[in-house]
Amino acid sequence: MKQATILVVDDEPRIVRLVRSNLEPAGYKVLTAADGEQGLRMAEMHDPDLIILDIMLPGMDGWEVCRRVREFTTVPILMLTAKGDEQDKVRGLELGADDYLPKPFGIQELLARVRALLRRAKLPGESKRDPVFVCGDLSMNFAQRRVTVKGKGDIKLSPTEYKLLYELVTNAGRVLLHQDLLRKVWGRGYGEETEYLRVYVRYLRQKLEPDSSKPQYILTEPGVGYRFADPAQFNPRAEEENSPEIVNA
Repeated sequence: MKQATILVVDDEPRIVRLVRSNLEPAGYKVLTAADGEQGLRMAEMHDPDLIILDIMLPGMDGWEVCRRVREFTTVPILMLTAKGDEQDKVRGLELGADDYLPKPFGIQELLARVRALLRRAKLPGESKRDPVFVCGDLSMNFAQRRVTVKGKGDIKLSPTEYKLLYELVTNAGRVLLHQDLLRKVWGRGYGEETEYLRVYVRYLRQKLEPDSSKPQYILTEPGVGYRFADPAQFNPRAEEENSPEIVNA
């Protein structure tokens, strides 16, 4: 089995030592960078399996590093920061981060999140359904991990986007609760972070829907969860009447 490579971008030597001393015994190869520019160069050169990225960096901050990394790779990104308010969390997610861990953090929590992100980046297990899912102009080939939409061609998805879409389409026609989706996609330690879902459902709609403001595929059940349109009952005109997503969904 290939040893996973993790790039840690943080300017605090104490944090870097702490993370390295726990990740390496767990079987990971660890690369480090002390500022944003170096971190960006190493991400391009080494193509790591995961990036642990601090927000407060000298020069180019973590927000900008995250944005620029997303221009060339879908590698999972775990943001580290001393800030813990929801605005910072949502900003990181909107720039393409997959998860967020405020300082100070426990090593076991860090390891659990690393494992969850790396698992999510791998192919899901074999689907019990047909190898290709089709609904309207959208098709998803599970074996090839390929998503296409007529008129847009192949759609590039991050590991988190793919995993969320996978859970929705393999339960097409069923309402999936916020808590259940969070635990299936992000892991067992999640359940209340509905802002994660809001951001990533918006990403998927922008990539998959003919008009993301009038979703036909990924539908909101206000205050409850989301459901993917049932292919057998798919009617684009009817789905345009679906209620818009609300802030506290």
